[in-house]
Amino acid sequence: MKIHEYQAKQIFARTGVPIPRGEVAATPQEAAAVAARLGGEVVVKAQIHAGGRGKGGGIRKAATPPEAEKHAADILGKPLVTPQTGPRGRIVQRLLVEETLAIARELYLGLVVDRALARVVVMASTAGGMDIEEVAREKPEAILKAAVDPGTGLSSFQARKLAFGLGLEGNEVAQAGKLLASLYRVFLETDASLVEVNPCIVTRDGRLVALDAKINFDDNALFRHPELRELRDLDEEEPLEIEASKHALNYNKLDGNVGCMVNGAGLAMSTMDIIQLAGGRPANFLDVGGGASAEQIREAFKILVADKSVRAVLINIFGGILRCDRLATGVVEAARELHLSVPIVVRMEGTNVKKGREILRKSDLNFTVAADMKDAADKVVRLARTPA
Repeated sequence: MKIHEYQAKQIFARTGVPIPRGEVAATPQEAAAVAARLGGEVVVKAQIHAGGRGKGGGIRKAATPPEAEKHAADILGKPLVTPQTGPRGRIVQRLLVEETLAIARELYLGLVVDRALARVVVMASTAGGMDIEEVAREKPEAILKAAVDPGTGLSSFQARKLAFGLGLEGNEVAQAGKLLASLYRVFLETDASLVEVNPCIVTRDGRLVALDAKINFDDNALFRHPELRELRDLDEEEPLEIEASKHALNYNKLDGNVGCMVNGAGLAMSTMDIIQLAGGRPANFLDVGGGASAEQIREAFKILVADKSVRAVLINIFGGILRCDRLATGVVEAARELHLSVPIVVRMEGTNVKKGREILRKSDLNFTVAADMKDAADKVVRLARTPA
C-alpha cells in the first residue's frame, strides 16, 4: 500500500526524522493561509501516488501567499501527468505547502528488502533528486549499500561508513547516524517494503532534512496496523484494483489487451512473459490464489471483462489447492452469468484436470482449450488480434 508524501512525513516526524515545516491544503485559499503562516515563501507540492511530480509541473515555488494561491488553483482538481502516472495522469485533490530551505547538497537515502540476502538494505547516494533507477542503471557505483543484521539492527559503524561515503563531515555525520537509525525504525515498526528520502538535503547551515518522503507498506502485514490502513487513499487507486481487493484477489491493471487469470504470483509472471514472447501484451496481473472459490473466480471474471481494453482472456491454472474442476465450474458459471463475448483460452494442469476439461467441454460455451503454456499464449494472442 502506498501513502502520500505528507502522510509519510507525519510518520517520519513521530520517529525523529527532520522534515520541513508544512501543512496540507485542499483549496487555493487554504494554501495561501498556510503560506502566510510559514512566512510567505513556500513550495506548493501536489500530493499523488507517483514520482516525477516536479517534471510534470506539480511542485512549484511561491514567493508570496497570493502566488501560492495561484499555483494551488493551477494544480488542484486537474490531472497531473508524470513519467509514473501514464498519459491520463492523476487528479490532484490536496497539496502540501512547505517552507523553503537553503539547499547546499541533495542526497538519496532508501531502505528496501533484499530478498537474495534476506535482509533490509540501506542505500545512499550523492545523486539526490535524481531517479534512483536511472542512477543504478548508469552509475551503479554511485549507490552505497549496507545490509542490516536483523539481530543487531543498523550499527553506528554502518551509519558512519555511509555518511563518510556521502562526503559528510563533522556534525553532519552524527546527524546522518540519527536520521538513518530513525528511518530503519520506521521501516521495522510499520512493516514497510520501501522507505525513501529523495532528496535528503544538507542545508547551508549544516542541517540534514528529509525534503521528500515515500513509504510503501507490505499489504500482508497491514492486519497488524489498523492505523496504517486508515491512510489508504482510494482515489489514487484503479477502481478495478479496489474491487479486486474486496474479494481477496491480487489485481494490477496494465496497458495490454490480453486478460490473465492465474493462480500463483510466479505463474502469473511467467504467463505475462510468455504472452509478450508470443507478440501480445497482458492487460493485467490477476492472481486468484491457491484456494480460490467459485465465487472468487466469478468476481475475477467480472473484473477482467470490466476492462474495455481486454480482447481475449487466458486462464492459466495449475490445480493444486485450487482443483481444476472447481476452477472450471467457476469459469462456466461466470461466463453464463456475464454473457461473455470475449474469447477465452484455458490451460489447466493438476488435480482433477480431466474432470475440469470435461466440465468445459459439456458447457457448450466457446472455450479454447490449450495443450501447454506456449500453445495457450499463441492462441490467446491470435484471438486478441482478431477484429471484434
